[in-house]
Amino acid sequence: MGSLPPSLDLPSPNAKSQQIDQTTLLNLFKSQQNHLNHFFQNLDLSQTLSFTQTLLRCNGAIFFSGVGKSGFVANKISQTLISLGIRAGFLSPVDALHGDIGALSASDILVLFSKSGNTEELLRLVPCAKAKGAYLVSVTSVEGNALTAVCDMNVHLPLERELCPFDLAPVTSTAIQMVFGDTVAIALMGARNLSKEEYAANHPAGRIGKSLIFKVKDVMKKQNELPICKEGDLIMDQLVELTSKGCGCLLVIDEEHHLIGTFTDGDLRRTLKASGEAIFKLTVGEMCNRNPRTIGPDSMAVEAMKKMESPPSPVQFLPVIKDDNILIGIITLHGLVSAGL
Repeated sequence: MGSLPPSLDLPSPNAKSQQIDQTTLLNLFKSQQNHLNHFFQNLDLSQTLSFTQTLLRCNGAIFFSGVGKSGFVANKISQTLISLGIRAGFLSPVDALHGDIGALSASDILVLFSKSGNTEELLRLVPCAKAKGAYLVSVTSVEGNALTAVCDMNVHLPLERELCPFDLAPVTSTAIQMVFGDTVAIALMGARNLSKEEYAANHPAGRIGKSLIFKVKDVMKKQNELPICKEGDLIMDQLVELTSKGCGCLLVIDEEHHLIGTFTDGDLRRTLKASGEAIFKLTVGEMCNRNPRTIGPDSMAVEAMKKMESPPSPVQFLPVIKDDNILIGIITLHGLVSAGL
């Protein structure tokens, strides 16, 4: 077996040139800001409005396509629209010519992102997309390109130059493509009057959706999970109930299940410190908090979290009651966190 190569920590011949200072970095950010300002200052808003209205009136799906970095942007914008409940998708120009163009119909719009407007893969896709009857839109940054001559609508994204010192690496062009596409997406969101609830419905697994969809009754503990006791029960007889349900408290109720108060593990420590051996004779009702914070089952779970964190001091749980003060559950901070809220 051969020996291992020498240590890879040896300095390279160009080590001195592989440095960057704060001034250089700041100047790069300022240059990129200037390039983006050029885009904002020279964007044709009437052209952009026509494009946005065209997407808004689309009766089918809105497909986006691009190659390389522009393809990544096109894919991302399609995903943004999908998350807003708009029928959209990404169509790879290569895969489209091998069957995926079957997803395209005459009622659809195909938006082609390309900095140069001369991307061969997109130009090969155009006649096939036209044969399907789709409406074609080019979004490019170079004047007089090939795509503008063959598409039904053209949008020009003003590009001063790339931040790359050689004016080659697509970094500024993709930035303005992303800004343009996502801004148009939000304009469509506003025009369609999308509500928070509708938006959340498209994000049920994420924190956004959970905070707007989940109610207290969806995440509360109930029935046999509740650490309940009566006010006449001795504190020391309820230690198992206090500790075994994982709520850090006892919920004190009467015979009709009305909530009387709460007794926490903190209350237990304070009572033990103040009473000593007398704790063996004390009932839960004598030491419980008879004015606890509570919440209703139809309140939003995120409201429960805010209520737990509100002054004068945070709490770890809220009893859940009906209008007639009937105890039906408990919601805990741990439960909310575990639910992803």
